[in-house]
Amino acid sequence: MAFALMAGAAPAQAQGAVKSKHGDWELRCETPPGASREQCALLQSVAAEDRPNVNLVVIVLKTADGKSRLLRVVAPLGVLLPSGLGLKVDATDIGRAGFVRCLPTGCVAEVVMEDKLLDQLRAGTTATFIIFQTPEEGVGIPLTLAGFKEGFEKLP
Repeated sequence: MAFALMAGAAPAQAQGAVKSKHGDWELRCETPPGASREQCALLQSVAAEDRPNVNLVVIVLKTADGKSRLLRVVAPLGVLLPSGLGLKVDATDIGRAGFVRCLPTGCVAEVVMEDKLLDQLRAGTTATFIIFQTPEEGVGIPLTLAGFKEGFEKLP
């Protein structure tokens, strides 16, 4: 997995108007101040079944220059930062992404999506994000990939 910190990237909050829904994914768009065109992101918010106060916002977007596709996840404050954020698609362990910064709304992990990861997300049924509250205890938070493929294709 390649990791990147995008300077000037959109904030992590789920903002903008909902343009369309694809399964549990929403396509949201807004025109940031000073931008010539609207920017859109595909996102889903999900809570851990056994811990309602542990929720994630998963955001997929293309960079303004159109050259990169980012997977950005906002995890709750209090996660163990050195452990990073784990990801499994169905039964396949994808790896871990590092946290790049924390905001008042949560801590952000970000990864540039290569074609292989994008294909796995398009073909998969469930993505499980793993956050760590202690080095030994990972909390897996599953989210459905139903609608991901169609939603991603609608991203401008």
